[in-house]
Amino acid sequence: MAWNEPGNNGNEKDPWGGEGGRRGGGDQGPPDIDEVIRKITKKFNGLLGGKSGGSGSGSGSGSSGSPMGSGGLTGGMLVGLVLVASVVWGFMGFYTVDQAEQGVVMRFGKVIDQVVQPGLHWNPPLIDEVTLVNVQELNTETYSSRATLTTDENIIDIAVTVQYLIQDPVKFVIEVANPKLSLDNSAESAIRHVVGGNSMEQILTTGRDLVAVDVKERLQNYMDAYETGIFISQVNVENTQPPDNVRPAFDDVIRAREDEQRAQNEAQQYSNRVIPNARGEAQRQIEQANAYKEQVIARAEGDASRFDQLLTEYAKAPEVTRQRMYIDSLQDVLTASSKIMVDVDGGNNMLYLPLDKMMGQGSVTGGSRPNSAQEWRALANELEPYLSGSSSASSVDRSRLTSGRGARP
Repeated sequence: MAWNEPGNNGNEKDPWGGEGGRRGGGDQGPPDIDEVIRKITKKFNGLLGGKSGGSGSGSGSGSSGSPMGSGGLTGGMLVGLVLVASVVWGFMGFYTVDQAEQGVVMRFGKVIDQVVQPGLHWNPPLIDEVTLVNVQELNTETYSSRATLTTDENIIDIAVTVQYLIQDPVKFVIEVANPKLSLDNSAESAIRHVVGGNSMEQILTTGRDLVAVDVKERLQNYMDAYETGIFISQVNVENTQPPDNVRPAFDDVIRAREDEQRAQNEAQQYSNRVIPNARGEAQRQIEQANAYKEQVIARAEGDASRFDQLLTEYAKAPEVTRQRMYIDSLQDVLTASSKIMVDVDGGNNMLYLPLDKMMGQGSVTGGSRPNSAQEWRALANELEPYLSGSSSASSVDRSRLTSGRGARP
């Protein structure tokens, strides 16, 4: 049965240990809130080295209600809160700067000249304001300018990619309120200015690299003039297109230029292949001519030397030398011929012997040229029926044939 229900036979005690819900009497009642506060205050004062807020347990409610108790509680809690806030404030001042970053510190709105390098640092919070800037990251922005007017009053669409670095973090943070917006506006202005100074054909074909160089130079000048601390690393022209109504014509021009370049490359390859062959052939002919020259000179020198020797012999015996030269000449001429002319004694006629046909039929020495004396005799015996005239002439002709020399004067 609950403690406060009727008929509890006088055992109506509350949870705080009192009878019948009373706060006085012989038993101890529930703890007073003022007493709890006073004890907590004493503990704080003891920790802080102060005096106790009450003189003893017998002071009762008069001691708990004094102003000294309330003042001790407020002072101890304030000191504790101040200590905790100081620790938190101190920890809030620590921060880390990455390897690719640098920090810009502003103390009461004034910029400290020295930038914060990578590492662990501490600055008083709420006094110093630290802004971290990545100075090694390569940032990329793409700008598309449509309906841009060229110097020859044509309109094109151009897309440019700009790559930049933050070179001076102090200027990037302080000098310009919005550096990114300044970069966008400057890039648009630089693109239109450069396109307006070039013709449409140059921008679409051979002048794209020059456009990128001019845009980079002009954009960097803008960034330096505004003191944004931005360094333009690279500018690339990604795309250039003529208006839609003339685009097919310009595509034909571009294809024609590509065909021209391809034809030039093929001609160059053919030239690289043919010219070395021609040079080699020319060198070969030069070497052959030099060899022929040396051969002719050597033969001429040999003939001249032989003539000098022959002249010496001729001076000694002119008749014999003349006869011998005549015989050697006939021998050189007749040995190269397959025909034999036989001089018949007692007349002016010459007998023609078709040895080539006779040897081709295989009737004479098996179809080969006679070499030994026996072969010449056999040949003479075969030719005897063809010889006309006296027996003496036949014998003479036979003896000449057997000698293997052919006709003799």
